[in-house]
Amino acid sequence: MSGFSPDWLALREPADKAARAGELAGQVFSHFSGRDHVTILDLGCGSGANLRALAGNLPARQTWRLVDWDHALLHAARGALVAWADQAESSGDDVHLHKEGREITVRFEQADLASGLDAVLDGGADLVTATAFFDLVSTDWIAQFCGAIERRHVPLYATLTYDGTEMWQPPHPADAKVLAAFHAHQSGDKGFGPSAGPFAAAHLARVLEAQGYRVETAQSPWKLGPAQAALIHELVNGAADAVGETGLVPALDLKSWREARLAGASCIIGHVDLFATPA
Repeated sequence: MSGFSPDWLALREPADKAARAGELAGQVFSHFSGRDHVTILDLGCGSGANLRALAGNLPARQTWRLVDWDHALLHAARGALVAWADQAESSGDDVHLHKEGREITVRFEQADLASGLDAVLDGGADLVTATAFFDLVSTDWIAQFCGAIERRHVPLYATLTYDGTEMWQPPHPADAKVLAAFHAHQSGDKGFGPSAGPFAAAHLARVLEAQGYRVETAQSPWKLGPAQAALIHELVNGAADAVGETGLVPALDLKSWREARLAGASCIIGHVDLFATPA
């Protein structure tokens, strides 16, 4: 899976950080409180935003395994994390970061999670995490993944999984048609089989609960307005392009929707955060 540019990930990072469900994140931090060291496996790591969001509240010594198929994103993550840190040193392929009293070792791993999941998980972790990831994979892959982490008794913290909810202001007559077509497009294969899309978070929770996990979820919506105009602009154009590929919305309706949204809009885009711990 690839196709996400560093520029897009940088643009969405502040909105993601603001949207994260704070109470649920607190449960994650409490789960590891009192420990001196923790190893985190970050799937589909992108530019390393998950590390930047979580590291300040995790134990003083951390090892992060950042996994992505896209070599360019791994390179971008390395640069972004070095720039973010108070101090950074390289050791072979690893980077050692110092940030606000934390000592963080980062390992960058290129891997195909569609075919090599077990090999990645065999590398070891105290926590598996992923952001804006599970809506891009199939329900079959989710079942495989849940079975794999259950066998290893590893907790999961999955943030910002798209749940299909979108509320735009001001309303537009084509909103419902555009959203339905966008969901149809999202269900396409992103490299893991037909994507679970807006059903991913609920499906993930059900499968984990069936395997004996204790699952907690919380809403983590984007709330975007004039201050996020650049993000809204990219969001609108990306959605309109995707909808255009489906042919499900008349061209004139889609053109009107795009123009109205680019002229000025605010929106709430629904996401779900999930923290699951094994029995």
